Amino acid sequence: MKNAFLIIDTQFDFCHPDGALFVPGADQDVERMSALIRNHADQIDHIVVTLDTHQVLDIAHPLFWHDASGKHPDPFTRISGEEVDAGQWVPRFSPEKAIRYIHELEADGQFAHFIWPEHCLIGSRGAALHDTLLDALKDWSRKRDLDYVAVQKGLYPLSEHFGIFRAQVPDAAVPETELNTTLIADLARFDTIYLMGEAKSHCVANSLKQLLDFVPELVHKLVIVTDCMSDVTGLGYLADPIYAEAQSRNVRFLESDALFN
Repeated sequence: MKNAFLIIDTQFDFCHPDGALFVPGADQDVERMSALIRNHADQIDHIVVTLDTHQVLDIAHPLFWHDASGKHPDPFTRISGEEVDAGQWVPRFSPEKAIRYIHELEADGQFAHFIWPEHCLIGSRGAALHDTLLDALKDWSRKRDLDYVAVQKGLYPLSEHFGIFRAQVPDAAVPETELNTTLIADLARFDTIYLMGEAKSHCVANSLKQLLDFVPELVHKLVIVTDCMSDVTGLGYLADPIYAEAQSRNVRFLESDALFN
């Protein structure tokens, strides 16, 4: 049996208390992930880490929007299509595409559009892997003579890209927003795919949802590592339907100490 780890967005800004969008509990999650990698290196045959990566002028950052008085929205502001149509929030860049994005997001039944603190800015400390995880990955690479694979997401500024496999609203003219068939084929080589990372309520949940929706042939291989992920404070309920669907489709949910026993 060949095993792969898919580790979502275990980066400084999410996993360190000094990070721009720290997820409470993520620092302990990193410790458990790193211990898994160190203690079971011979049983882990492939590791993919994903890297949320943004520009400052991103559709989910405050600077992208303003109200009638020119004030930017505060982090964690929800922006709806109704508010945009009424001029309550105005996009400062690519307005036609931005407004269409908000409406397509809502029409597809996806998460509402939230404004986040500027986070995981390209080239910044915040966008880097947490040091504890990086050290474990390097030790695994040296022991197994294998490189871990890093996959960026989120650089297209006109769509959120929570799930690793596809932007929330793909743009046919921007290939990196479309379904990542290369990553899917890479993971399909393995018998079991262990999913973990940050945040449980957002990027992990949406990665899981994309597998359920677009890659059903991999669903039977999935294991959700429940104690290696945490929710954005107060927003865990957003992902409850996704995890309920996964359970209904017999996806396995295990804690880290039960993976290789």
